[in-house]
Amino acid sequence: MTNIYAVILAAGQGTRMKSKLYKVLHPVCGKPMVEHVIDQISGLHTEQIVTVVGHGADKVKAQLGERSAYALQEEQLGTAHAVIQAEPILSGKEGCTLVVCGDTPLIQTSTMEALVKHHEETGAKATILTAYADQPDGYGRIIRGEQGLVSRIVEHKDATDEERAVKEINTGTYCFDNKALFEALKNVSNENVQGEYYLPDVIEILKAAGETVSAYQTDSFDETLGVNDRVALSEAERIMRARINEKHMRAGVSIIDPFNTYIGPDVEIGADTVIRPGTTISGKTIIGADCAVGPNTEVSNCTVGDRTVIRQSAAFNSEIGSDVNIGPFAHIRPNSTIHDEVKVGNFVEIKNAVFGKGSKASHLSYIGDAEIGSDVNIGCGSITVNYDGENKYLTKIEDGVFIGCNSNLVAPVTIKKGSYVAAGSTITAEVPEDALAIARARQVNKENYVQKIFPNKN
Repeated sequence: MTNIYAVILAAGQGTRMKSKLYKVLHPVCGKPMVEHVIDQISGLHTEQIVTVVGHGADKVKAQLGERSAYALQEEQLGTAHAVIQAEPILSGKEGCTLVVCGDTPLIQTSTMEALVKHHEETGAKATILTAYADQPDGYGRIIRGEQGLVSRIVEHKDATDEERAVKEINTGTYCFDNKALFEALKNVSNENVQGEYYLPDVIEILKAAGETVSAYQTDSFDETLGVNDRVALSEAERIMRARINEKHMRAGVSIIDPFNTYIGPDVEIGADTVIRPGTTISGKTIIGADCAVGPNTEVSNCTVGDRTVIRQSAAFNSEIGSDVNIGPFAHIRPNSTIHDEVKVGNFVEIKNAVFGKGSKASHLSYIGDAEIGSDVNIGCGSITVNYDGENKYLTKIEDGVFIGCNSNLVAPVTIKKGSYVAAGSTITAEVPEDALAIARARQVNKENYVQKIFPNKN
């Protein structure tokens, strides 16, 4: 296969989105549209990707980083004008150049690969990605001539009744001979109502020069969807979510209600894991085999071991081991490490903490900025008092410790191995190994106290 280059058109603001966020940065299944596009193009092992930026250039660059080179389109004067901004980077190079819009998040590597292959096999200077549309109104029609080659593209408003009956449409994705593209771009005119330079005019220029223009029709019209408003954004989300969920189900994951399950494109899930309704799994999350997640659970940027259960809970940017039981209504906040066989029960919050193997916090506890050893039991209502209003401090609980209910562990403090903390204690100093710490006032009962203060009370 010849050298492949790519130009991603991402300069438009997208006024129909009616948003402060630039169009190509709007997320589909948790990832910006333009990043979906570059992910799929990267699967072609391109020699060079150039993203044409304009509105929100700095934010687009920050999102894509070094995965692309950049060309700036200061004024948005049409698609041909956008592509020509990449000339200083690509001009004179041997190979073919894909031109893809940054607002087409559903396009897949396999489709672009087939487009390039067809382009090479037909010896074309330009190949148009087309699709069959049941309702082609508003799309440019592909008019084919002899041997199935493209005769011309006719815009809907300019088409005759016979041409409007054609249902093969121009998707706006192209493959060009790189040198021929930039030569033809020099001859594109802006003599039209909008006063802009349009990329489809390159097709007419190449045809007039006697060059071959071909078309490759994809089987999936959905892949060609361009997102121009919130309605189309929602449709792209629906299609991609169904695609992602199907991929996982075919790989052995049970998704009880795919219509109410939201899984990001970079998520990995092991076989025989069950995902229950109302669950959102996003970011770079990796979930092992034989797990149960949900219902109504959010997991983002976490690694989860095998056979772990997470019910009606939220977990973010953390590591969770195997055979862990979390929830319901637990909150695993960032930078937490939950080791194997841990139980994190209802209304327990863990933040920036290590929770050792076999340890338990069964209900109503806050464990923040802490190192918890193995086989520790943290009683109901116990908290690590980690914040003094200015700084946060570490609590260390060593192996085999028992923390009684409603205990306050005022950091910095260490509870040594095998010790006990009596219920209701406020611990401010180190507890020695195998000791019992009691830090509460001795109970005093005042007999007949109520009658003395309130003599008329029945």
